[in-house]
Formats: sequence, C-alpha cells, structure tokens
Amino acid sequence: MPTATRTETITVADGSFDAHLALPSSGRGPGLVVLQEIFGVNTYIKSVCDRVAEMGYVAIAPDMFWRSEPGFTVEPEDGDAGMEAAFAKMGGFDFASAPGDLGATFDHLMALGETTTGPGVMGFCFGGTLTYLAAAALDPICAVSYYGSGVAGMLDMAGDVTCPITFHFGDADPYLPNDDVQKVVDRFAAAPEAQVVIQHEAGHAFDNSFNPAFSNPQAANAAWHVTSSFLKTHLPAG
Repeated sequence: MPTATRTETITVADGSFDAHLALPSSGRGPGLVVLQEIFGVNTYIKSVCDRVAEMGYVAIAPDMFWRSEPGFTVEPEDGDAGMEAAFAKMGGFDFASAPGDLGATFDHLMALGETTTGPGVMGFCFGGTLTYLAAAALDPICAVSYYGSGVAGMLDMAGDVTCPITFHFGDADPYLPNDDVQKVVDRFAAAPEAQVVIQHEAGHAFDNSFNPAFSNPQAANAAWHVTSSFLKTHLPAG
C-alpha cells in the first residue's frame, strides 16, 4: 500500500516552518525525525521518509533552512549551480537555532494522534550533524547519524549523548577526513550504546540513490541493514 503523506506546520517562537510527514500503512507507529542533507527536504529525503514509514514508523522531515529560504531544495539535475546554492545555505546556517527547531519538531511529532512512542532521530550529511546535536541537546529514544561532517568538531558535547546512537561513515569521503572519523571512534569507544560503522571505499552521501555522483548501493545496503536492526532494537515498530 502506498505511504500516506501530508505537510505539517510546526510553530516556534519566531515563526513557523513546514515538515513532510509520511505514515505507515497501519496509520500509527513510533515517531522518527528524518533530517535533511544540505539539499533540503527533496525527493531523496522524502523517499527516506517513505522507507521508514514502510517499516512502521511515523516519519517527519522538517525544513531546517526555513529561516533563510522556506522550501529550499536541490535535486541532482540542478547540477553545479544547485550544489553551490546548497553549500551556501549550509554555510549561512545558524546552528544555535537548531535545538529549538528540533525540539519543536520532536514535540509536534509526539503530539500527533498517529504517533505511539519515540521520538527517534536520523539524519544524513548536514542532517547527520544535526542528529548528533539533537542527541546531545535533547532527549531522543535513539539516534542514527549518517556521515555528519560536523560531528568531530562538536565532540565536547559527547558526554551529553545518553541515548543509543549509531554513526555511519565512509572511508573514502572527500568531505570528511578519516582523521575526523577516527576522533569519533576514539571518543565513543567506551560508550556502551554507541557504535561507529565505517563502509570501505564509500564516499560521502553513499545512501543517496537519487544522485549518481554519490550513490554506493553496496555501502548503502550494508549500512541500512545496521540501521534497521538498530531501530528494531531501540524503537521497535511492532
């Protein structure tokens, strides 16, 4: 059965922003926040919401660039101009505003009648960094961070991460040095509910099957197997 979707509006003190919501076929399930790459809540991120909704989760993807350009998205066909625009959006992002927006998203998701428990949080690229920030600043049930290039620079927050967390990286990522990955490995080595999974010969955004410049199906499938098992353990969907 096709996943049912709709747009939610989330209100914060200084405005409001849209979020894409995908529901499981049962109509109810645990809540999972899906956080965008630098390309916004585009076709790929909506497909991730569909993917987890098919697993039984109520998935919501907030527009994290709403303060600078509501609805901003870039698709692979936008080419170099789209890539430049996306990097500019990330470069101008105010990370200090993120915990408030993420907390409001958590609250909104958990107030929906379709959401049974949660929230969990999962993010990719820019969203992988935001996922780590959410795990440190908020209180999710669990977190999955895919190739967050900012994580290594925020390891002073690691002691605030108390939920189970999985980090995914590739060891051939031109945007994320292996030295930074090793810093994450070392910092979380003694954390009993943290794991760092590294895909060999995988570059950045290897899960993004919509963009041939990044997609690595073998790495994506291996990482998704880990993610699925992790979610079933810490945020079971029935």
